[in-house]
Amino acid sequence: MANLEHLARLKKGITAWQEWRVNQIGLEVDLSGADLRHLNLEGIDLSGVNLQATDLSHTSLIAADISRANLSNAILHNTHLTDANLSQVDLTLAQLVDANLQGVDLQEANLIGADLRRVNLRGADLRATNLRGTSLTNAKLREANLSDAKLERASLSGADLRQANLCQANLSNTNLHEAELIGAYLYRTNLSHANLSQVHLSAAHALEANLSGANLTRADLRWANLSGANLSGANLSRAGLRGANLNRANLQGANLRDVDFNGANLSRANLHQADLQPTDLGEVTFNFANLRGAIMPDGVVYR
Repeated sequence: MANLEHLARLKKGITAWQEWRVNQIGLEVDLSGADLRHLNLEGIDLSGVNLQATDLSHTSLIAADISRANLSNAILHNTHLTDANLSQVDLTLAQLVDANLQGVDLQEANLIGADLRRVNLRGADLRATNLRGTSLTNAKLREANLSDAKLERASLSGADLRQANLCQANLSNTNLHEAELIGAYLYRTNLSHANLSQVHLSAAHALEANLSGANLTRADLRWANLSGANLSGANLSRAGLRGANLNRANLQGANLRDVDFNGANLSRANLHQADLQPTDLGEVTFNFANLRGAIMPDGVVYR
């Protein structure tokens, strides 16, 4: 529970709080379990404070410094945290439904199991953030920086990730059903066994991405750059790959039935044992591609 003296200090106002904190270097401030709903705490210094299980719903924390604080199990529904510093914060199992975190700094923060449904994280810095098992359904992550983030088994269904930076992030076994990834940066991103059905990846930059075993049925990959990507064993049935760059891509054993490859570049691609029937391969470039064992549109196995 919260230290009553610390809570009383906070209730004296932000100015008094800031002056008190300056003279309390090294003190472990405890506001855990406190009811701080509907407060205006804009610009406050809560760095290193214990806010475990604190109720901050409907609170304004714009431009606040909350770095290194413990917010595990905290309740932050509809909280305004625009441009706040949340780097290295512990938000394990925190509830942030409908919260506004636009432009926040969440570098290296821990959000394992947090509820971030419909949260606004547009332009947020989430580099190396731990989001394993987190619910980000319908979240707004446009132009967010998620490079090196850990997103294994997270739910990003319906999320807006347009122009987001996901380079070298781990999204293995993640649910991205119907997510918007138009123009996203996915260089060497791990999307193995992810659910990408009906995802919008047109014009995405997915060079050397790992999409092995991924579900890409009905995915929109038009004009995407998948050069050197690993799509072995992936299900691309009825996907749109018109104009896509698949130069040197590994499509071994992939399901490519009914794929729109019109104008795609498959030069030097590995299509060993891929199923291409009854795909229309008109205007597709196959220069130096490996087609051995591939099932072609007429049902003939290429020798």
